[in-house]
Parts: sequence; C-alpha cells; structure tokens
Amino acid sequence: MVFMEATAKAKFARYSYRKVGQVLDLIRGKKASEAMNILMFLVKSPSGLVIKTLKSAIANAGRLKNPDTVYVKKAWVTMGPPIKRMRAGSLGRGNPYKRKMCHLTIVVGDTRGG
Repeated sequence: MVFMEATAKAKFARYSYRKVGQVLDLIRGKKASEAMNILMFLVKSPSGLVIKTLKSAIANAGRLKNPDTVYVKKAWVTMGPPIKRMRAGSLGRGNPYKRKMCHLTIVVGDTRGG
C-alpha cells in the first residue's frame, strides 16, 4: 500500500511563531475539510495564513485533491529571523525592538499522521 504525502511551506511570515502554533494545535490530525471549517470561524489573526498554506498543501496532493479524503498529518512552525527596528526613547535615544517572523510547514496525506 502506497501512502501519499504533500507539503506546503510559508516562509518569512510576519506572525509570531507562538500565535501560529496555537492555531496549528487545533487542526493537527484532523481531516482537511474539518480543519478548513475550524479555521474559517477562528478569530485569530494567523488563521488566514494557515488557511492559505493548507489549501496549497491540498493542491500539492495531486490525486488526493478531495478534502474529505485528506488528513493534516503534520503541522509545525519554527522561529524565523527577527526584523530589527528602533523606537524613540527618552532623552533622544533609540530603543531597539524586534518584529517576530515564522516559517510554517503543513504536511497532508491520505492517512492520519503521527
């Protein structure tokens, strides 16, 4: 029996990896159609990024394009490089701060992942 997998990646996304990780915890191991329903009604900012990446992974699956037969096998997010910025501080100084970035990977297949 041959198992198929398809992968989609979103790199350098302007979201904190912890926020994206919270969204991925909700869809990991579910059917793709059920995961899409969860993401459509989720009120978190990274859900749009996850929907876009999940649709791409389903499209990459080839013959498994029916979302009812595809499962979210693996989904993970890693920290990307921070964007370094400066903010005005007291006495004319500049205070540095970092904008977070992340790399998102979703793997779909015809069986439940682990």
